[in-house]
Amino acid sequence: MIAYLFHTFFYNPIYNLLVFLVHLAPGGDVGLAVLIITIFIRLLLLPFSLSAARTQQVIGGLEPKLNEIKELHKNDKAAQAEKTMALYREAQINPFSSIITVVLQIPILLALYLVFRYEAFPNIDTHILYTFVTAPTVVSMKFLGLINIAGKSVILAALAGITQYIQATLALSRVKQPIKKNGATADFSRMMGTQMRFVFPFIITAIAYSTGGAIALYFVTTNTFGSFQELYVRRSLAHEAATDSLEDKKTKAVA
Repeated sequence: MIAYLFHTFFYNPIYNLLVFLVHLAPGGDVGLAVLIITIFIRLLLLPFSLSAARTQQVIGGLEPKLNEIKELHKNDKAAQAEKTMALYREAQINPFSSIITVVLQIPILLALYLVFRYEAFPNIDTHILYTFVTAPTVVSMKFLGLINIAGKSVILAALAGITQYIQATLALSRVKQPIKKNGATADFSRMMGTQMRFVFPFIITAIAYSTGGAIALYFVTTNTFGSFQELYVRRSLAHEAATDSLEDKKTKAVA
């Protein structure tokens, strides 16, 4: 049942979309099709990603109030949870938005990986093509005629790690730091920041190399998209903060 749902809603649609894009791409460039489908996926997930980024930023600013709630209700976990969720509602954020983004990306990435593992391009499996999808007559495994994505690619794997580092650095520099940083919480925060910025890029590099050039190209594209998204979020949040500040000044002036 799970396998059927996975193939129906993820595997087959991604394979058909990939074949369709290869048919349209100049020279049947599979790498270009992967790049386009990755951008398409990121655009679909963009509302969730922006919500997650805003949530992360706002929660950083709510740290003093969250600590106050924990202190006032340290012996009552139910009241602590209730007050915390009330604070999130007041700030108009969803603390689970980042989880939603990750959960949605996992089956998509898995489907893309399995497509390149079992549906060996440049051969096309016409049995799982939709009736309106035309099999391309020309299929090229060289991205832009330069990088072969049929097997493992050191270049793309290295780029995946570098772009992951850039994205993590932008994300960490955007998030507000709590006013008080001490004890176990501070240690955990520093450890997570270090892992995101320095350790995770090496993990992505290893995964990108071991799974092949197509998945590595997916990581490069999604990380690059994510970096530009971080810059956009930073600009949007700065604009929101400036607007709120201006409204506060107008309210005080009227009062």
